[in-house]
Amino acid sequence: MKSKKSLFIWITVAAIVIGGIVFFLTKKKEAPLTEEGAFEIAFNKQGGLAFLSAKNNDTISTIDIEIADNNQRRARGLMYRKSLPADAGMLFIFDTEEIQGFWMKNTYIPLDMIFVNADNQIITIHTNTTPMREWNYTSTKPALYVVEVNAGYCVQNNITEGDKIVFDLSKKL
Repeated sequence: MKSKKSLFIWITVAAIVIGGIVFFLTKKKEAPLTEEGAFEIAFNKQGGLAFLSAKNNDTISTIDIEIADNNQRRARGLMYRKSLPADAGMLFIFDTEEIQGFWMKNTYIPLDMIFVNADNQIITIHTNTTPMREWNYTSTKPALYVVEVNAGYCVQNNITEGDKIVFDLSKKL
């Protein structure tokens, strides 16, 4: 009687262990996390954006862009990402032109934040924002768009307040 009971316990324990192993091996995998907690999220080109000189309307530089055009995408932005291609950024499109504020909570990449009004004119630039900081970076005037690029991009390309942007959401430009 004792040996049947022991055999039953061993079979039950083995079934639980095997079931746990099968569960963890077949569980859907999410994007891998880095040591810091950032995800390996691939950049998804959804359009192109050009920065234009305020002086002569010449193109200063161009980038590929991802679009954040609804509340969910705008709230997520570039949070949790490990990297962003050098010639890429995210364009946030808002429903109304107003003072906009962004923070760097859960953002692992230092960024330049470029605030743009409804006339496509750059009105505020915050360069080299500090990752993981809950500080609020705001526009100095009402903005309809915000462009985020890697930190240093504005200095490297001489992009300044008063310059303009144009964008195309058909993946061209």
